Amino acid sequence: MAATHMPPDRTPRAAASVRLEDVCKSFGPIVAIDRISLEVPAGRLVTLLGPSGCGKTTTLRVIAGLEAPTRGRVFIGGEDVTPLPAAQRRVTMVFQSYALFPHLTVFENVAFGLRLLRQPEAEVRRRVEEALALVGLEGTEGRFPARLSGGQQQRVSLARALVMEPAVILFDEPLSNLDAKLRKHVRAEIRELQRRLGITAVYVTHDQAEALSLSDIIVVMHMGRVEQVGTPEELYRRPSNRFVADFIGEANLLPATYHRGEVVVATYRLPYQQEGITDGDWTLLVRPEAVRLDAGDEGLPGTVRTAAYLGVHIEYRIETPVGMLFAIGPADRAQVHPVGSRVTATFDVGGIYLLAR
Repeated sequence: MAATHMPPDRTPRAAASVRLEDVCKSFGPIVAIDRISLEVPAGRLVTLLGPSGCGKTTTLRVIAGLEAPTRGRVFIGGEDVTPLPAAQRRVTMVFQSYALFPHLTVFENVAFGLRLLRQPEAEVRRRVEEALALVGLEGTEGRFPARLSGGQQQRVSLARALVMEPAVILFDEPLSNLDAKLRKHVRAEIRELQRRLGITAVYVTHDQAEALSLSDIIVVMHMGRVEQVGTPEELYRRPSNRFVADFIGEANLLPATYHRGEVVVATYRLPYQQEGITDGDWTLLVRPEAVRLDAGDEGLPGTVRTAAYLGVHIEYRIETPVGMLFAIGPADRAQVHPVGSRVTATFDVGGIYLLAR
């Protein structure tokens, strides 16, 4: 995306906070959202993350005014907008499908909402040109969507949302139609633009890597409920339960006991301190990058079952007395452990965390 900058007197209207209070949404007997209370600070990018069917898109549509909550209230900028239709909420949405009009040019697609509001032609042209400059699409005004790449079409969709100068912009899995390399590139552009404009954004995805790289705050959802809210680092390093631990990144979840300042996994004993932990049975979360493999005797013994070379590192599956262990090791030839070799695994304290069984 071109590094263009919006002039100081042309910034979008002030960003607004979003607050959900005890929001529920049912479709007949199906409960899509179950008593969600949530705060989105003004000017932050908050991601709703979870598996398909967890209620994240329904939550987004309730914020937008495209679905009415069964109960609860929605506030934008401190104003109760629950009874207001979508058009009066100062919110715009970027969709997964782009939702562009194929018979309209790029300019007319971006100008569509302004024309519905009967804005003067000079104002329409100014705002459309500025929005297209923001997303790096200057010079494409006369082209039709079919002549654009998937990434360019998504930028047009983003420009159409920005041109309305919203207080909040909503993203509904906007990158899922792009290939992996382009998806990584466009999400970096979205993040840079959101930070530069200081706009409030709520982003929906099921892609954990996308959530970790984009977000100020992540809301992990499961079966219509919020499991945990926190920064990417908090959720990755200190998940509140097994579901969050397993959903955010790769996770080894091993049976362990804790006794007098030590974690015990099979024959491996590791000094460890964690607030609120008492002696007893726990589940030990071990991130793959926290696993160290060598041929010594101190640690958790195992046998290498798979070793996948991925260029910068090797991914191992290690069979141990407490189950399969996923580890990431350097691709340095001197440190490679071939399939079938016996190894000993030790854990970096910074990459482990105890969870209730």
